[in-house]
Amino acid sequence: MTIPNDLIDVIETPRLSLVPLRVEHAAEMAAVLADPRLHEFVGGAPATEQELRARYERLAAGPPGWRNWVLRLRADGRLTGYVQATVEAGTAEIAWVVGVPWQGRGLAAEAAGALVSWCDAHDIGTVVAHIHPGHAASAAVAAHAGLHPTDLVHDGETRWERVRP
Repeated sequence: MTIPNDLIDVIETPRLSLVPLRVEHAAEMAAVLADPRLHEFVGGAPATEQELRARYERLAAGPPGWRNWVLRLRADGRLTGYVQATVEAGTAEIAWVVGVPWQGRGLAAEAAGALVSWCDAHDIGTVVAHIHPGHAASAAVAAHAGLHPTDLVHDGETRWERVRP
């Protein structure tokens, strides 16, 4: 099922509002994502505000299956990370990132769980994430969201998935 970009929902959880990504989020997200430790398993380096702005413009204009949300902490209104889903033919490939200052609080698990629930509500039967085998925190997030590791490995990352009956 394809959902038009202008119909992306705000997703509410007890502590977070998952807000559809906008170009205007680039400045605050550059600070959220500035810690090089976020790239330990995926490589690369933190993006500048200008680089994020250009990326967010591409994401906003991207194919209908691209879904991107920033995580807004309801207690203080600050952005803390993002989740994304690339939806195609009944499958969503999902990912999440929470800035270092907010890690260890269960926010990634809360956001990823909400994203899987969103997939269920939109008749997306298969949810997939690719996780570096050494990234125990992301594996715990995936397990909390109902995904299970498979024997498939792509670019050094294990495929985790949940297939709804």
